[in-house]
Amino acid sequence: MSKARGNLVEGVVTFLIGLGLWLFTGDVEVPVVTLTKVGVVMMCVGGVLAAAALWQEARRKT
Repeated sequence: MSKARGNLVEGVVTFLIGLGLWLFTGDVEVPVVTLTKVGVVMMCVGGVLAAAALWQEARRKT
């Protein structure tokens, strides 16, 4: 598996986990952090990883 493909898979999985946290943990109380905010951060990180993977793949083909 190429590095770009690995980053894409990692980004998509991170995004989906973040989406699940954002959608389904609104009523869960944790002392230090809010899980919905953690979900938003994970979605952002996953999106950046996926975008970086697409950029790596596009640069590799040229």
